[in-house]
Amino acid sequence: MQKIYKPISRRHFVAGALGSGAAVAAPAILTGAQAAGELKMATFYALSGPGSLFGPTQTAVTKLAVDEINAGGGIGGRKVTVIPSDGGAPPAEAAKAAIRLMLRDKVDIVVGSHDSAVREAIVAALKGRVPYVYTPLYEGGECNPNVFVTADTPQQQVQPSITWLAKTLGAKSYYLIGNDYVWPRKTNEQAKKYIAAAGGKVVGEEYVPLGAPNKFEDAVTRIKAKKPDLVVITLVGGDNINFNRTFAGFGLDKSIKRISYLLEEQTLAGIGDKSSNGLYSAMSYFENEKSEANAKFKAAYRKAAGAKAPPLAMIGVDTYGGVNCAKALIEKAGGTDAAKLMAAASNLNYRTPTGTGVMTNRHVVKDMYLAECKGTSFDIVETFKAVAHGQTCS
Repeated sequence: MQKIYKPISRRHFVAGALGSGAAVAAPAILTGAQAAGELKMATFYALSGPGSLFGPTQTAVTKLAVDEINAGGGIGGRKVTVIPSDGGAPPAEAAKAAIRLMLRDKVDIVVGSHDSAVREAIVAALKGRVPYVYTPLYEGGECNPNVFVTADTPQQQVQPSITWLAKTLGAKSYYLIGNDYVWPRKTNEQAKKYIAAAGGKVVGEEYVPLGAPNKFEDAVTRIKAKKPDLVVITLVGGDNINFNRTFAGFGLDKSIKRISYLLEEQTLAGIGDKSSNGLYSAMSYFENEKSEANAKFKAAYRKAAGAKAPPLAMIGVDTYGGVNCAKALIEKAGGTDAAKLMAAASNLNYRTPTGTGVMTNRHVVKDMYLAECKGTSFDIVETFKAVAHGQTCS
């Protein structure tokens, strides 16, 4: 009899990781009195909702980056004070918060790590009047004025990894499964082009509601009937966990490879070592990346955050580059004038956990890593150097 794992609800997964489903408060050191001559940095991180799994890491990594910046004299000689807001709120609420931060608190810059619906709401609320640095992986195409994106794009995640998997594994047939919202659909639009370019064929494509109760037996049965060489997964959080556990429960992990484009250390822990055979991920950060820069970053993080430091993963670590990008932008521009910031973004260099990010067209050229799951750890099998982001923002 086939073993089918009991689904994990999004609420249960998040609560289990954090101890409760409540919002995660930012450390007191990030708020505090508004000092004269300070530089006010607003943050929108997932402090509640499905993404709150990543909130503690986002907050702790930002604290490290800000502490380092302030120890070095601040940004342009101004000490940075962080004003946290909830990027896990519904888009309309996030937009209202952005307007308050702009008009009442008069923040100098915003850094955000959250989903694209919240990004679009914040961009519409700010109207380019306050610079906004967006950090998590996304579907591409964000070119609004005074918005700067340090995120991985589909051209960086999907194109090199599909090319490598097609060549190395001989993958010819592909099945696409994702959540039904903008990031999976837009990412798969690009994926289908890269699959065709690699000589492959898409034999199935489907989308499921985000966070809805779903045991995935029907989807896995359809995949079993199609017998693809590779399943391309753009599921998020608990849905990603439930699908991969059900997939392995059907025994398909023994004959069909998978790649998931939102799979980092915390989600892999939820999938578990019994369900990760033949599973890959592609991102610009994995904790076990071997560079000297990452070793120093991890040591500094653990020293600062202590024995109970939240786990490091791509969603969370992305905020370190975002904060440092904000510093580099403001200092190169000599302030926060929008036109000067956008000019400064051309060939901007800034600090990341794995080295130096280079910004062009308000996106970032970066090294990308393809990793194979080994139990609940990642084994980096290929590094793609200086991968272009594919965006043409002026």
